[in-house]
Amino acid sequence: MKDKNVLKDNVKDLFEGWNTIPNWLCFLRIALIPVFSVMFIKGQYVPAFITMIIAALTDLFDGKIARKFNMVSNLGKILDPIADKLSQMAIVIILIVKYWDGYLRYILFLFILKEILMLAGGALLLSKGLRPTAAEMWGKVATTVFYVFMILIIALGGESSALYGVKAFENLILSDTVVTVLIVISAVMAFVSLFGYVPGFVKQLKEKKENPEKTDFDEE
Repeated sequence: MKDKNVLKDNVKDLFEGWNTIPNWLCFLRIALIPVFSVMFIKGQYVPAFITMIIAALTDLFDGKIARKFNMVSNLGKILDPIADKLSQMAIVIILIVKYWDGYLRYILFLFILKEILMLAGGALLLSKGLRPTAAEMWGKVATTVFYVFMILIIALGGESSALYGVKAFENLILSDTVVTVLIVISAVMAFVSLFGYVPGFVKQLKEKKENPEKTDFDEE
């Protein structure tokens, strides 16, 4: 019962001062996920690619606006990584659909496993009044590598890529081997970043066990 009250109070704190431009950009990014996914699955590769670029730009600008204009909010600190993870999972799922008949789908499933573990860990911390730790250096590097590599694959990765058939890019289309290497490197980086969160996660739970009344939201 006590944990439920803590969770309820934390949710209330999350939505204080939520109505900001950065948060609306996050909402837009989340709203673009199904649009991008449906377009890609239907074979509308160029519009899907453009939509993904727009989503990436919202990701670029929301943090800059929040810091420059002092629009940082509790919700934004949670919403931004959630939007990132949903975007990453959507990209992975459509790539699994694309490579369903090949071995790459097994590697791509590892990304989904990683994100499920991250979301479960974050939910556990929130339920105990703790805030998921910000991305460490490896997490930021892994996210950057993921987006760069996946944009390359979606834009230039074979016959079902966005720019396939465009004469200016015909010599830049990636081979199956290059696509495989990019996905493997991104998967390795993803799990390196996951393991990088473990010490902080364990430390937070240990401190909470030693001091049950402590909540990260009380420190705001």
